[in-house]
Amino acid sequence: MSVRNTKTLHKELPRIVIKEMVIRALEEDLAAGDVTTEACIDDNSNSVANAVARHDLIACGSNVAACVFEMVDPDLKFEELIADGTSVQKGQILWRVTGKTRSILMGERVALNFVQRLSGIATMTHTYVKAIPPGFHTRISDTRKTTPGLRAFERYAVRMGGGFNHRDNLSSAVLIKDNHIAACGGVTTAIKRAKTYASHTCRIECEVETLEQLKEALDVGVDVVLLDNMPPLSIVEAVKLAKGRAIIEASGGITLTHIEELARAGVDVISTGAITHSAPAADIGLDM
Repeated sequence: MSVRNTKTLHKELPRIVIKEMVIRALEEDLAAGDVTTEACIDDNSNSVANAVARHDLIACGSNVAACVFEMVDPDLKFEELIADGTSVQKGQILWRVTGKTRSILMGERVALNFVQRLSGIATMTHTYVKAIPPGFHTRISDTRKTTPGLRAFERYAVRMGGGFNHRDNLSSAVLIKDNHIAACGGVTTAIKRAKTYASHTCRIECEVETLEQLKEALDVGVDVVLLDNMPPLSIVEAVKLAKGRAIIEASGGITLTHIEELARAGVDVISTGAITHSAPAADIGLDM
């Protein structure tokens, strides 16, 4: 088992964020009770249940699972056995919950839904991060292509997989995209307006599709350039033009097969929506 990724330790999910989302999920699943459990399980029955990895994965979401069971029944005992961000092998136990059988069963599905989703994202992110060649410092970043309402959770999972987060929301940074450029008449106009409007603490990033647009953005003093769907040869030339003048981000249709080539081209950041919107849920079972 590999050591937990220490660079992510300071980026835990706030308790209030976890609790709010867990309450909504439990209300959705338990609003009218659990007729199967209530019918089949004695009220005085107690059990021990282990969350078991069915395949190799990056563990994520034990803090969320703990909150689920606590909200269902404060008397349940939850033990985290493997910390979030740790690489685990098939068959390992991630966490354990002990107490009333009814309570465990009532929280099982909600807890597993969260943990499977988050571990899946962390695992896929880790795969992308590992594709960066040794000695290169290109970052893997997510995008805003997250499940509505679950962005905080999914971005946490990206961090646990060794990735980084892009802007949290529309107010956290200026990102001028193709439609902004088209609507206001060009790259220069868009960046100049953004410089006038934005706070001094807010970076300005501009999406460019051609080397001509890149030169224009650099000349007007953009902080970050986003190379959108550029072919490999254009990216190499773009890095030469922008290196030392702006942070260079590559995005648009990024898959695992592109990572090494983009890193070797010299981009600073590779952003991809795939690690959140296309990550398969990890297979984790709760075995009594």
